[in-house]
Amino acid sequence: MKARKKKKLEKQRVERANVEKKEEQILKKEIREDVFEIRMSRHYEELKWLYCELYPGQQWAFEDLCRNLENMYRARKDALKELDRKREACSDWYKKNDILGMMMYVDAFAGNLKGVKEKLDYIQECKVNYLHLMPLLESPEGKSDGGYAVSDFRKVQPELGTMEDLEDLADECRLRGISLCLDFVMNHTSEDHAWALRARAGEKEYMDRYYFYDNYDVPEQFEQTVPQVFPTTAPGNFTWLPDRNQFVMTTFYPYQWDLNYWNPVVFNEMIYNMLNLTNKGIDVIRIDAVPYIWKQLGTNCRNLPQVHTIVRMMRMISEIVCPGVLLLGEVVMEPEKVVPYFGSVEKPECHMLYNVTTMATTWNTVATRDARLLRRQMDIVNGLPKQYVFLNYLRCHDDIGWGLDYEWLKQFGIDQVAHKKYLSDFFTGKFPGSFGRGELYNADPTSGDARQCGTTASLCGIEKAAYEKDEKALEKAVRLDLMLHAYMLTQAGISVIYSGDEIGQENDYTYHENLKKCDDSRYLHRGKFQWEKAQLRHTEGSIQREIFQGIHKLETLRAAHAVFEEDAVCYTIDAWDDSILALVKEKNGEKLVALFNFSEYDKVAWINEEDGMYRDLITGREMEARGVQIPAYGCYWLLKE
Repeated sequence: MKARKKKKLEKQRVERANVEKKEEQILKKEIREDVFEIRMSRHYEELKWLYCELYPGQQWAFEDLCRNLENMYRARKDALKELDRKREACSDWYKKNDILGMMMYVDAFAGNLKGVKEKLDYIQECKVNYLHLMPLLESPEGKSDGGYAVSDFRKVQPELGTMEDLEDLADECRLRGISLCLDFVMNHTSEDHAWALRARAGEKEYMDRYYFYDNYDVPEQFEQTVPQVFPTTAPGNFTWLPDRNQFVMTTFYPYQWDLNYWNPVVFNEMIYNMLNLTNKGIDVIRIDAVPYIWKQLGTNCRNLPQVHTIVRMMRMISEIVCPGVLLLGEVVMEPEKVVPYFGSVEKPECHMLYNVTTMATTWNTVATRDARLLRRQMDIVNGLPKQYVFLNYLRCHDDIGWGLDYEWLKQFGIDQVAHKKYLSDFFTGKFPGSFGRGELYNADPTSGDARQCGTTASLCGIEKAAYEKDEKALEKAVRLDLMLHAYMLTQAGISVIYSGDEIGQENDYTYHENLKKCDDSRYLHRGKFQWEKAQLRHTEGSIQREIFQGIHKLETLRAAHAVFEEDAVCYTIDAWDDSILALVKEKNGEKLVALFNFSEYDKVAWINEEDGMYRDLITGREMEARGVQIPAYGCYWLLKE
């Protein structure tokens, strides 16, 4: 009798537990549904207005978009939804001074995605918690443009792994507190993409996803107002297709067909491709070539108002489906054209943008030993709203373009053409006494314009000094390398190191022997990561140890002091020497005077801060911030607490 009663009670307990479990599941489902509905209701009216303004009479397309946004949200796994909630509760999570980025090519760094996962300990040793993997989606061999000619947005390049490998890596990164960034190429697809293949076969639905023309009349009108991106290697903005007897728009390379965003299907499908990546665990979407997305006859097809509409809709969509995800805009243009991509406080667009002009101006300062233009650039950036977040970097996968403020430089008698030639000659080692060892990219013999390639170490003179076994020159070159990293880390925003720079990796000239790469000098600084040299970071007296430990120390100091936070007050001061840049940063009672000597000679910064003794964070020395002697290519972080 007791056994039957006990059995009955146990059965009731199990049934009750099952009911409670189902109720909990229903409650969670209702909560999740409510979350989506709340987020959607927050943005619905504006999203609908912008969408219908961009695509009038296409209500069906908007309804399709909304339906699929909900589907993408439902498909998002619980761990990502939980991260979304945490980041919503702390919306400034990416603005902390302890965030450090690194960008890398998967194959160059570790062979494949599984290899990167195996090397996460090293990445964390570098204090990196923001990892940007260069393009890794499927692209045709020999016509990939470094991965930017995507043939399938839902597949990883086979030699790099699978989508499952990418998701597995993202999961592990999330457990380690590392945010994962991936490129999203919106402007174009590869000519081998399924859409392009069907368009080439004459299917109108897919032809309408690109820009096709039966003759050169309309393309000729475009060419009158649209600049060329690669005038020497890929001239013009259209490509003739003999098999179709038609022209197709190709702003970048002939094998990259521009997508037609006048077609709402294109926008919707590309949004679904983006959300598929975020649902795999990607934290940061780098929107490639943002200014080029919208094409309109009679314009330069750059930075048109419709582009901002599209980016604003992308921001709202991410806040609805995956609010823990950030949008990073690649806008390689002058500041007045870059800043609008932040949007406004009420209607934000990108979360972050590249600080391209400051990067180029930094290298100009290295070549000229004149910091006046760099100071002006810092004053411009410091005058922007504090909520704007820039990604600061010295080198990346791309070239250095000399888009400097030549109008301002005119007052010093600097001619644009002559100056660009000087910069090209300096960083290729042609100018007498120069230490740079780089190569030109996309040189235009007509205009004399050219872009610059090379690693940080090679452009700083480490390669030249090591080859010539010049110990004094090598000492200066290493000091310059570290000074530049210190300057990068002093700036507000997120600092990103290019993989290999942490060990002073030099240029890789083997690309000249590769038929698939030899026409693109950017592969000069895209060489394989030199793990044998990385091991030397533990060897006393090695260059690798000096650079690795030096950067590591700077990163540690940056993370420990409030003056390096995004919202710290920052301004420049006179050092009364054009080769010295002097910055002041203040927050929470801390004051930092940062000094950078861009000259190969010892200098004195004639500053006069009359508020007592300071401590140099880098060396630990106590000193006054008055008449500070700085060695060649030296720097100080003078802190007063």
